[in-house]
Amino acid sequence: MALINASHPEEFILLGFADRPWLELPLFIVLLITYPMALLGNITIILVSKLDPRLHSPMYFFLTNLSFLDMCYTTSIVPQMLFNLGSSKKTISYMGCTIQLYFFHTMGGTECLLLALMSFDRYVAICRPLHYPLIMNQRICILLVSVVWLSGITYAVSEATITLQLPLCRVNTLDHLLCEIPVLIKTACGEKGNNELMLSVVCIFMLAVPLCLILASYASIGNAILKMKSSEGRKKAFGTCSSHLIVVFLFYGPAISMYLQPPSSISKDQPKFMALFYGVVTPTLNPFIYTLRNKDVKGALGSLLRNIFSSK
Repeated sequence: MALINASHPEEFILLGFADRPWLELPLFIVLLITYPMALLGNITIILVSKLDPRLHSPMYFFLTNLSFLDMCYTTSIVPQMLFNLGSSKKTISYMGCTIQLYFFHTMGGTECLLLALMSFDRYVAICRPLHYPLIMNQRICILLVSVVWLSGITYAVSEATITLQLPLCRVNTLDHLLCEIPVLIKTACGEKGNNELMLSVVCIFMLAVPLCLILASYASIGNAILKMKSSEGRKKAFGTCSSHLIVVFLFYGPAISMYLQPPSSISKDQPKFMALFYGVVTPTLNPFIYTLRNKDVKGALGSLLRNIFSSK
């Protein structure tokens, strides 16, 4: 462990998979392929939702926000990962670590709440269709998304700031691929029980409560779908809801296993694989999940491509 003379290090050494160097090249290649795919997929969702009038609805307004979140989410960590995996110098400056910590957790906290908001939108659309235009009007949608973003920023700023106050006892080595709150808490020395308790309590509100609301919404949605007389209506409702449910489980599963347990009990390699999953894999898969399982998005994308090629 490297010794430092200041109150905080000038830089952190991110060990990553230093104990398994044979993993670094394959992981570098995978990230080099998936990162552009994630950007391209999410940009496509945003463009299609904005350019096609058929997709000017609350559902696609929320989906556009999710795509923008996922772009920022991956961008906050993947370029640094690629640099460290492709270089013998596996470091990040203290300021870079701090910025990454704030951005990564802002996007993560906001996505937790946004996925819950998207399930509420589906609940109102399917279970309260006559009231849907009144409840989910443009003004309400913008207000709800603003509250979600503000809550995510508040969570990240408060939790990250408190974590950065912990003493590192002259240690600047992190056994991780990025700067993440549980890993920093685990690395810190001295009394950190209050930080672990606070992180668990905050994550109950950011992870467990939204997930319970999502499951309750889909229990009502499932009951409403079964009562539909039209098979076409059931198929369309099931298609839009199943896409969202897949995204929910891909994101919440790893996040809950990482954040709803004390950092001291987290195993050595768990943070690395979990961060890769909810920080890289899920944002890359989201556009394809929504595109492949949604006829409206596929139709709008097909129309957009036909217009582009016909104009050429």
